[in-house]
Amino acid sequence: MTEQTADDATVEETATADELAFDVDDLPGGALAALEAVLMVADEPIAAVRLATVLALPTARVEALLDELAAEYRGENGGRPRGFEVRRVGDGWRIYSAPVYADVVGRFVLEGQTARLTQAALETLAVIAYRQPVTRGQVSAVRGVNVDGVVRTLTTRGLVAEVGTDPSSGAVLYQTTGYFLERMGLSSLDEMPPLAPYLPDIDAFDGVDQAIGDNR
Repeated sequence: MTEQTADDATVEETATADELAFDVDDLPGGALAALEAVLMVADEPIAAVRLATVLALPTARVEALLDELAAEYRGENGGRPRGFEVRRVGDGWRIYSAPVYADVVGRFVLEGQTARLTQAALETLAVIAYRQPVTRGQVSAVRGVNVDGVVRTLTTRGLVAEVGTDPSSGAVLYQTTGYFLERMGLSSLDEMPPLAPYLPDIDAFDGVDQAIGDNR
């Protein structure tokens, strides 16, 4: 049996620059900015080894870059403290608002509860209400657009909630909440107007989550 070296393991756990077709160090801002861009769109903590794969960099270097970003956001080395920070949570890393601004952020979120829902939010909520439990990928397939941001808004407002995962795809399932019924003036889902027959059958979109990578 051929002995595997530490360098071989590093190659296996990360992609190569050739596979990416470009070198992140050649991008504006370099690898540090590329790492920051990935973290900005993450909605859950990402392991350093996965970040290394995405950036085609050794894991050790990505961990060093994460520490560098964390120090920069804290305002070390003469920089300005930011309103956000990057920190490790469990086995992953993610950008969060800084705890010192929790009251300000909380006020913003609470004020958003009283804002009217957009047309996109209402349409997404309708699909979830009539076809629940349903994944974001299935809702996106029905509406024909990405609904990740809209579902996050509905979740933040307490109108929908996660209720487990789809056994075939591992994607998160969503359904409406008691607060949704309260806001709609309903005592149960059975009182909703008969709109469901006009929506596509969710069964027709089985497997769509694997196709679009919605396994969060």
